[in-house]
Amino acid sequence: MALESGFESRCQVFLHTQGAADVAHDLSHIYRVVKTAKQLATEEEADLAVVIPAAWLHDCVSLPKNHPERHLASTLAADKAIEFLKSIDYPCEYFESIHHSIRAHSFSANVSLKSLEAKIVQDADRLDALGAVGIARCMQVSGALNRTLYSLDDPLCEMRQPDDERYSIDHFYNKLFRIADSLNTPSAQAEGRRREAVMRVFLQQLALEI
Repeated sequence: MALESGFESRCQVFLHTQGAADVAHDLSHIYRVVKTAKQLATEEEADLAVVIPAAWLHDCVSLPKNHPERHLASTLAADKAIEFLKSIDYPCEYFESIHHSIRAHSFSANVSLKSLEAKIVQDADRLDALGAVGIARCMQVSGALNRTLYSLDDPLCEMRQPDDERYSIDHFYNKLFRIADSLNTPSAQAEGRRREAVMRVFLQQLALEI
């Protein structure tokens, strides 16, 4: 299926009416996820009629990282996405796959992936937590949560367990450096390793400076 001309513009207009949980999950994050999802879908030969709407709408409901119902955010987003797609007469045969792709993309939802398209949307979202952008987004969220940048005693977690409730850099070790190995598609895995290498260079430089 070729997407209707103007579809993505309608998604953008819709998203401008929705609130973001934090500055790391704003429209620029969505634009990057859409860009990456298109690239992965082309490389992996996935259905763009599912991937593109799901990528655009994956965070149309977004809750802060420390919200008690954070694990429900992707399900709420999937439900709202289908409501929007119905309102613009998007072909209903794609609804189930789009809903699943949005619901399953989240770490906290813990939903098993049932399609290539869902894997790609999840991969695209997770890749945005890596690389130069991933470093910047980690700091944005950490600032909002009032985390200290690093432990004075052991900045790079060489002799202690990471504690990313307290320290921003610890989040690299507690979660971010696990992402590349968790990616689903070969295309995403290759990009994930490249972006992780950028982050490790950043930590090497940070260690020199402190």
